[in-house]
Amino acid sequence: MNRRNFIHYSAMGIAALSLWPYRLSAQTTNPTATPAGIMKIIKKDEEWKKELDAKAYHVLRDQGTEAPFSSPLLKEHREGTFICKACELPLFSSATKYDSGTGWPSFFKAIEKNIETSMDYKLIAPRTEYHCARCDGHQGHVFDDGPQPTGLRYCNNGVALKFIVKG
Repeated sequence: MNRRNFIHYSAMGIAALSLWPYRLSAQTTNPTATPAGIMKIIKKDEEWKKELDAKAYHVLRDQGTEAPFSSPLLKEHREGTFICKACELPLFSSATKYDSGTGWPSFFKAIEKNIETSMDYKLIAPRTEYHCARCDGHQGHVFDDGPQPTGLRYCNNGVALKFIVKG
């Protein structure tokens, strides 16, 4: 890393830390819609804490990360749909799941318009974070080292998902 990159990434990290208290969950109950027409679910932190277990809350609302290889969804190979644990919006088809070897459920394609992205500077170098388009619940990060046809790897926290078997 050269000096210019170090200064650039350090400045971005400092800027990101200044936003640290901000949470994805808004403190209002006014409904809004995404550009895709999905109605947002907006709840106060106290409401999310009542609805989610501690691990799911940490990931979905505090943008945490679960321990690698801890999710039972790593071994889920049935046909079905992976949905947001907080609001049940479908996020991934089981047909797009693959074993990335990273320790987190990975997918090469999301269900169109059901996720949104933003830049994450927590590790100084920028990463693309993605979250549920309905409830803004943090799911994971997307990288460009996945398989074809997309070349993407949506690296998801299993604790942020539920699996619905195709029935």
